[in-house]
Amino acid sequence: MHSKPESRQISALDGFSLSSTHYSAEGEAQGNLLIAGATGVPQRFYQRIALYAASQGLNVMTLDYRGIGLSRPARLKDFKMHYLDWARLDLAAAVALLAKQDLPLYVLGHSFGGHAFGLLPNHHHVSRFAVCGTGAGWHGWMPWRESLKVRMMWHLILPVLTRIKGYSPWSKLGIGEDLPQDVFYQWRAWCQYPHYFFDNPDTQDLLDCYYKVRTPSLFINATDDLWAMPASRDAFIRAYANAPIHTLDIESQGTPIGHMGYFRAQHQDLWQPIVQWLKQGSPASIGASRLQQYAPGEFNKAQLLLPNLAL
Repeated sequence: MHSKPESRQISALDGFSLSSTHYSAEGEAQGNLLIAGATGVPQRFYQRIALYAASQGLNVMTLDYRGIGLSRPARLKDFKMHYLDWARLDLAAAVALLAKQDLPLYVLGHSFGGHAFGLLPNHHHVSRFAVCGTGAGWHGWMPWRESLKVRMMWHLILPVLTRIKGYSPWSKLGIGEDLPQDVFYQWRAWCQYPHYFFDNPDTQDLLDCYYKVRTPSLFINATDDLWAMPASRDAFIRAYANAPIHTLDIESQGTPIGHMGYFRAQHQDLWQPIVQWLKQGSPASIGASRLQQYAPGEFNKAQLLLPNLAL
């Protein structure tokens, strides 16, 4: 039987108060798992997979980044922060807390979680890392209909609403939690580039952070994830040049997966192999899928991207 999830306030590295939820492992704990959520997705969305991982012997922590969910300030208008604070200050504090315990530490990410891992100052504490639906964010990696929709959102609809509100009202469009305006403007700027912030002149120094990652990593992308198709993932994760990498491309079987389905109940068949890989490091194919394995340095050599898109 699952123990009741426990809500706790934790402090980010700069002292900002964050809401977190803790799920105790059934039986003797075999490790700790931190779930690093997507942009604008509250921690409650990951409750089902957190309960599943707890049933498999892992203590699990979820959290809401500053400005989101239960970590949202009373007044979001003109709330000041940097998008990368979610990784460098918020997730890093959770890693530091869990690393104090004498158990292996794993991280499971979603979308932004794949960006965040390379930005952590303490990723070396993590034994294995898996992420679903991470990508470079550039509209050019998307099918043309989705690309057109995204460009209209970035350049026509949301800039007007954000200027009026003082924050980005994503909830009004039914696509997630409202975002602090700094997150919206920085995210939009980076999504103009094929390799996200690695191509931005102001943030190219971030490559050095990713080159330091040595953690075995599994990157899972559904072929019907229009926001993060496998080519988009590959364009971003080339920066994890010195980590042993597995990539897994999943073909949906009937029910679409999209960008959010990885963590929905109808796709819980994905969870067992993901948790198995985190705990044991043994990759497994999932349904109609394509698994590739690369030693450190091999992934970049294997990719055949257009020359003008090279890092």
